[in-house]
This record gives sequence, C-alpha cells and structure tokens, in this order.
Amino acid sequence: MAFIYLESVKPKPLNWFPTYAAKHKLPYGTYVLRNELETIFPDTEIQDITTPPYVFLQDTTKMGTYFFVNDGVNFGEDEFNKLLQFVERGNDVFISTHGTNIDTLHLKTEGISSVEYEQDVFFKLYNKNLSKKEFSFDRGFYNTTFSEIDTLKATVLGITGYLNSDGERVSEGINFLKEPYGKGNFYFHTFPEAFTNYYILKSPNQQYTASVLSYLDASKPILWDAYYKTGKSQITSPMQYILGSKSLKWAYYITLIGVLIFIIFEGKRKQRYIPIITPLKNQTLAFTRTIANMYYEKSEHKNIAEHKITYLLEYIRTKLHVPTVTINDSFYTYVASRSGHKLDDVKKLFKLIDVIHQKNTITKEELIGLNSLIEKFKNPV
Repeated sequence: MAFIYLESVKPKPLNWFPTYAAKHKLPYGTYVLRNELETIFPDTEIQDITTPPYVFLQDTTKMGTYFFVNDGVNFGEDEFNKLLQFVERGNDVFISTHGTNIDTLHLKTEGISSVEYEQDVFFKLYNKNLSKKEFSFDRGFYNTTFSEIDTLKATVLGITGYLNSDGERVSEGINFLKEPYGKGNFYFHTFPEAFTNYYILKSPNQQYTASVLSYLDASKPILWDAYYKTGKSQITSPMQYILGSKSLKWAYYITLIGVLIFIIFEGKRKQRYIPIITPLKNQTLAFTRTIANMYYEKSEHKNIAEHKITYLLEYIRTKLHVPTVTINDSFYTYVASRSGHKLDDVKKLFKLIDVIHQKNTITKEELIGLNSLIEKFKNPV
C-alpha cells in the first residue's frame, strides 16, 4: 500500500514521444499550432482530414493547401500520383518530415552531422522579407537535408547546419525548398519539430515557425492532415483506454498482482505430490539368455543348432538380399560375392549345415563348431 501511495503521488514523467497529433499537448504534439492556425490565418478555412490522401483526393473538386507534418510520411505510388494531380490543378502541398525521397521530383534526403564535440544546430531562411535571425533547437534529433534536388525548378527557401564552439559553420545543407508542379507548388521541409508544442512555446522559436508558414497561400483552404501521424489521436482499443487513465491503470495492475499471488499460494496448498514412476526395463536380452541356458542345460544341442541356422538364413535374406528357398551352386556364388567370403568357405559352412539337418542329435563339439563358422561368416576379420 505504501508503494502504491508513493507511485500515485509521484510526478508523472514528461512524455517525449513524437506524436505530431493535434489533440496532444505533449512536447512533440501539435496542439498549439493547430489551435493557432485560426489566428495566423483568420480568413482561411481550415479542415482536418482524417482519411488517407488517396481517398480524400478522389474528389477532384477539392482545393487548397494540403499540410503534412510528421516524423515520417511514406506515400504509396498511387497516392503520391493523386497529390501530383492535386498540385497540377493549381493547389499546394506542404510536407515537413525527416525523410523525403521522391524520384518523380528528383528529391533525396540524407542525414547531416558534425565531427565537432561541442556543436549547435542552426536554421535560417533565405527570404530577405522574413527574419534574418538564425534559430536553434536544444534537443537531440535527426537532422536531415536535401542531398539531391532539381536545380532547374526548385527554389531554396532555407538551410540548416551546425556551429562549433566558436560560432563557425562546420556543416550545412538545404532543409526547406519550393518546387513548382503544373499550376501549383510543393513545399518540402525537413524539420517537423518546428511545428511542435515544445519548439513553438520557447521564444523566439515561434518566429521561425511563423516565417515558414508565411509561404502558405492564405487565399486557399488549409487541409490539415490528421491521418499520417505517429501518435494516435483517438482511442482504438479498450486496453488503450484503461492504460490511458491513471486510476484504471493502477486498478488493472493491482488485479494482475492479486491474481498472481492467488495462483502462487493456492498452487502450493492444493497441488498433490506427483509420484515418480520408474519405467519398465527392457528384459529382452535377459529373456533370451534364460531360454538359451535352458536349451544348453538340457543338452538340446540340435534345437540350438537349428535356431542358429534359421537366424543365419534370415541374416542372408535381409542383409545380403539373397533368397534362401533354393540352396545350390548359384546360391553359394551369390552369398560368397556379397559377403566377401571365399566360395570354398561358404560351401564348407552349408555342408556342415546339411550334416546337422540329417542328424537327430549332435554333440556339444559339433554345436561349437557350427557357431564358430556362423560367427566367422557374420563377422569376417
């Protein structure tokens, strides 16, 4: 109970997950920007688009500036073709994301870094009518620039890079550009953190965000993309609802702990002793020895010899694959060739077998002689 109390009164840690969702007031949400758009563009219609662009742009009468901001935006080929047609009709598309590789517009991005131990990132816009100040960002992030652009069409609007401890630029690259297509324009920007709550609320960063947004055409509706967002803006499962509420979350955890304790203690109390059952031993060898001793003690040498001969014939059929129905010269030849023995040795063995078959009784010495020849046949040196 003390642990639960301490956890309940402990300050909730700040969630730095990059959601970019308009309903999130987290540092990397876009709640501030979405609510301030009406102030920045008082005469402009702003519409939240919760469906994929491919579905929304099926209606070719849609007009405006399609605004995308997220950690990553990955369009399918058919979907981007819809955006191309949308811009070609005289509309604009604004995309702020860390990675943008679009072969159609000859655009490629790559990460930018510096070898300096102490460095500061900077962002600057080229437009003389906007703020000439260089802006910064005090948190670690993946800074990207355009490594390939269409130099004949694209207009560079802003750059980013790194400054060393002496304030000198050690690396820089393009991070904001405009590219016309048909009657409209594409705006590509590689610093989506500029539109988050954390960045805007730290003065004077809002000047940079406002300067970037000044390129949007106020006479066109702004189509705010609410579909391509890393963070979910709506509850999509019962578990998300439970874990999203502090009280329900702790009730859920306490229930799980209680069930675990119940299983542990009830399992110890009710579980019966499981006896160890020793598996049965294989008595085949002992049984065979017992039967053999019975034959031997009764001096039934003839029966033992007949069994030995039967096992020998079975060995020839299964191991040497020679039929034993007819025993003649061809049989001796096959057995000799497949067993590796001399033909005379094979004939000698089966001559002894014929002699034993013809006798009613045999001596101990004859049994031993037969066994020696059979063992020598099966295990040649």
